Amino acid sequence: MKLGARMMKTGLAVGIALYIGHLIGFVSPLLAAIAVVFSIQPSIYRSYQSIIEQVQGNSIGAVIAIIAVFTLGNDPFIVGFAIILVIGLTTTLKMNENTIALAVVAVIALMDSTDQTFLHFAGSRFTSMLLGILAAFIVNLVFLPPRYETRLFLKIDQATNDILQWLRVTTRNLSDEPALKYEIIRIQDDMRWVDHTYLLYSEERTYFRGSRFSKGRKLVLFRQLITTTKKSFDVLKAFYRLEHKIEQIPDDFQDAVVQELDKLINAHEKLILSLKGRIKNTHKQSLRRIEEPNIPLLVERLMNVYEEGNNPDKLVFLPLASQLMEYHYQLERLKKLLKSYQTHHNEEFIQTSDK
Repeated sequence: MKLGARMMKTGLAVGIALYIGHLIGFVSPLLAAIAVVFSIQPSIYRSYQSIIEQVQGNSIGAVIAIIAVFTLGNDPFIVGFAIILVIGLTTTLKMNENTIALAVVAVIALMDSTDQTFLHFAGSRFTSMLLGILAAFIVNLVFLPPRYETRLFLKIDQATNDILQWLRVTTRNLSDEPALKYEIIRIQDDMRWVDHTYLLYSEERTYFRGSRFSKGRKLVLFRQLITTTKKSFDVLKAFYRLEHKIEQIPDDFQDAVVQELDKLINAHEKLILSLKGRIKNTHKQSLRRIEEPNIPLLVERLMNVYEEGNNPDKLVFLPLASQLMEYHYQLERLKKLLKSYQTHHNEEFIQTSDK
């Protein structure tokens, strides 16, 4: 079992909410723990959004519950009617599912039968839920704040390395088909995780003007880095689909495909190494002059193979040519963006390590 930061934060926030609830003497400190579970979020920005929305949702639930009790009573069917009203109103306001669920819990908790004065009872339970929301926000803000920049780059780096390794193996007809099929599915899941992490990273706010410019350039750079990795993945999938038809291409052209793709792979790896700070600035220009890929010439040769051949299945190689061109284009764009970032922020580094 792997313990994640969110699991630890939820447990810690529940413990804090219960302890403070018992210390203050709330009627139902368990409601604070329930509120924590609905309020923990994966990022500080979402936690800030959540605390505002949760307070609004609970206030709506509390107001409707109090009005219902004083006008109609707390009969079970009245409770159900109040819940319908709360769900309808919070849904109309486009609140998220956790907020709606916690608002429903607030209605049930406040309309429960009690021998105490209703307003005192309702106020105590409502305050308990606010305590849980606040505890979740503070824990999310203070303890183990997420480092999405590092996590995002590490996952992109890992996915890119896997793709490029499989490209080298596949283009030399050395890959095991079942293993490659499994890896393609796994990498697809990794790329979905990358997209989700990029969304969380883009939501994180900066509060200084200089940091905003840096963050904006990082977002553009990361988006292009993800796009380039996805294009390399598209090339891998294209080779996988054509694995049993590669022999239709002349041997000399197969060698040319392998050589040019190796140049693309090397260029991609050098850009990743540059992001990690493992390539000296004085050597970048010379490295770019070594084995510069010429994909347009390769695609032109492929078109000539199509025109000269009589095989009716020759058009199946057109997607491969298209993917190679797109991969080359995105790689060149990434190179320009990286150069621009390093020119404007030569003293600010992307966090590529957990240390």
